[in-house]
Amino acid sequence: MTQPGFFDLSHRYETLDAKPDPLVALNQLIPWETFRPALRAALETAGQRATGETRKSAAGRKPWDEVLMFKVLVLQALYNLGDDNVEYMIRDRLSFMRFLGLGLEHRVPDAKTVWLYREALAQTGAGEALFDVFDGHLKQNGYLAMGGQIVDATIVPVPKNRNSREENEAIKAGELPEGWDSQPAKRRQKDRDARWTKKHGRSHYGYKNHICVDRCHKFVRRYTVTDAARHDSQEFDGLLDPANTGKDVWGDSAYRSAETEERLAAKHFRSRIHRRARRNRGLSEREEQGNKTRSKVRARVEHVFGHMVTAMGGKLVRTIGIVRAKVKVGLSNLTYNMRRYTGLERRKEAAA
Repeated sequence: MTQPGFFDLSHRYETLDAKPDPLVALNQLIPWETFRPALRAALETAGQRATGETRKSAAGRKPWDEVLMFKVLVLQALYNLGDDNVEYMIRDRLSFMRFLGLGLEHRVPDAKTVWLYREALAQTGAGEALFDVFDGHLKQNGYLAMGGQIVDATIVPVPKNRNSREENEAIKAGELPEGWDSQPAKRRQKDRDARWTKKHGRSHYGYKNHICVDRCHKFVRRYTVTDAARHDSQEFDGLLDPANTGKDVWGDSAYRSAETEERLAAKHFRSRIHRRARRNRGLSEREEQGNKTRSKVRARVEHVFGHMVTAMGGKLVRTIGIVRAKVKVGLSNLTYNMRRYTGLERRKEAAA
């Protein structure tokens, strides 16, 4: 093995720049420092909750920079990596090291540190604040919510629990299964918030990511996270974005009901929700044609979910409990918006 030369690393980075590495655009175009106040507030609050007091001494090893750790969480969301995997990939990949501003001689945050930082965001509910920070940046740069909005939901799977029928019934009733109180290690590994649901005849276990996308720019503007058994329509009102300059609202037939139509009209929205067939009465030819027309717009929200599956490594969440699932799903939605923003900005530069 030959000894590496002084310019070898620079040459390797130059060859990386010739490829369409999304991390280069993210580093150049995302205003990372705007997240620092929200990150610092969350970490300070989490530290006070854990110790009961504020940090008074600067003694000991200095904590990792909060923006660097946030970028590690973005890497996790961008490639759907677990804590151990992201530690290994940062050590192994030059593109990850450059994205974080680390050299070969620098320390790398370990898996436990990554978990602790994400846990601080989860326990303080900071995921929504970080999402809002970037949404404000989008609006400041001309990406207003325009053209109406599209609502939809997708199932976010988690590793399946192997419980007995009696244990599942107790969990569904909001009770602790018999014997679990004396087995804390087992209890910590059981997700009591995730639920089973059926879709297209197949059973799924996990949570749901409910989102609202603006028609014009295809950014996620609002989102909620629930267990998988919750019906899509139950999150509908909370997803509506009053800041959207358009009044049209698209959604699939799961959101259609007389009550929904009345609420939309009361809020001065125009319903573009798919019509559904009734018992003993199918859709007319005109209604079917109307649904096809609506589908051409509603398909834009499917592009968002498709990007998360194909370009971001899938939707699987490896955490336990809905509190942690919320921050993981929220980071996925935020990272998607970052990717979408860099794509639109590069397209704008190419057209100039």
